Amino acid sequence: MHGAKTLIAALLAWGAAAPWAAAGRPFLAVATALLMVNASTVHQSVTKAVHNVAARTAGLALALGATRLLGPTAGATAVIALLAALAGPRRTADDRLQIASTAVIALAATATDPLGGVVAPILQTLTGAVVGIAVNALLLPPLYLDESDSAVRELADAMGTLLRDMGAGLQGRQLASRAHGWLHRARSLDKRLAQAEEQVRQAHESLHWNTRCVAHARRGEVPSSEAFGALCGVSLQVRGIARTLADNARDHHTDHHLGHQFLDRYAETLQLAGAAVQEFVQRTGPAGSPDAIRRKRLRRALDGASAWHDTMTSLIDGGTLTKPGAWHVYGSLMTDMERLLTDLDHADAHSKSLPRQGVR
Repeated sequence: MHGAKTLIAALLAWGAAAPWAAAGRPFLAVATALLMVNASTVHQSVTKAVHNVAARTAGLALALGATRLLGPTAGATAVIALLAALAGPRRTADDRLQIASTAVIALAATATDPLGGVVAPILQTLTGAVVGIAVNALLLPPLYLDESDSAVRELADAMGTLLRDMGAGLQGRQLASRAHGWLHRARSLDKRLAQAEEQVRQAHESLHWNTRCVAHARRGEVPSSEAFGALCGVSLQVRGIARTLADNARDHHTDHHLGHQFLDRYAETLQLAGAAVQEFVQRTGPAGSPDAIRRKRLRRALDGASAWHDTMTSLIDGGTLTKPGAWHVYGSLMTDMERLLTDLDHADAHSKSLPRQGVR
C-alpha cells in the first residue's frame, strides 16, 4: 500500500503539472508530492508542505534579488551562502539550507526569465504538495493506535515484572544480592517511558485530519494515552521502591536493616501490585468477552494489595515490625506503595481499557 500510494502521487503530480511545466517536465512537482505522501501522518504532510512552500518561495525570492544586484555570478552565490549561514536562529538550520539550495539552483532561471523563474517553481511546489497531501489523506491515511497500545502494554509489563521480581527476591532473602540489579532495571524504565511517549504522541498526531477517524467516529480518541499518563506516575514509585531497597542493602548499620516479617509481607504486596499494573492495560480478551471481567481481575489485585498495605501499616503502628533505626526505610517503602496503589486505583476508575490489539 505504501508503494502504491507513492506511485499514485507521482503519476498524479506529473499529470497535473506537465501540461504547463517548462518543456513538459514537472520534476519539482513530483519531488514535492513524493515528500508529502511519505510523511508519517497527514498532519506532518500539511506541516511539511507549509515549510516546503515557504522555504522554496524564500529561496526563489533570494535568487531573484541576488540576480538583479549581481547577476548569475559567483558573487551572487557567495551572498546567498552568507545570508543562509547568518540569518535566523540555529534551530532553523534545515530551513535555511533549503532556502539557500533553492536559491543557488534558481540563479540561472531567474537571470533569463525573472518572473517565470520564480512563479513556475512555486506553482509546481504547490501542485505537488496538494497532490501528496490528498493521496496521503484519502488513501488509507496512516494510524498508529496499535503501535501506541503495544508500547504502553510493554511499559506496563516491564513495570509489573520488576515489581513481581522484587517481591520474589525479598521472599527468597535475596535483597543484598539483587537490589542493585532492581535499581538498574528501574532506571532503565526511563528509556521505555520515552519510547512509549513518542508512540502516544505519534498516535495523537495521526488522528489529526485523518479521514479514517471521521468515517469511524473515532476523532481524537487514543485509548493508550490515559493509561500512559497513569504509568508515568507509577514509574516514579517503582523507581523509589527500588532505590530504597538498594540503599538499605548497602547500609552497613545493622539497626537500619528491615525485619524479615516486614519484608515477607511487603514482598507479597509487591507481587500483588505488579499484577495490578499488568492487569491495568490488558486487552479485553476474545471477541465478545465483557470488559467487566478484566476490571474485576484488576479490582481483585488492587484490593489484595491494599489489604496487605493496611495490614502492614497496622503492624508498624503497633510496633510489631519496627526497628528503631529503620523508621525512615519503612516510611519510604510504605509511602511509595501507597502512592502507587492510589494512582493506579484512581486511573482505573476514570480511564477506558485498551482495545484488543488488531481491532480497529
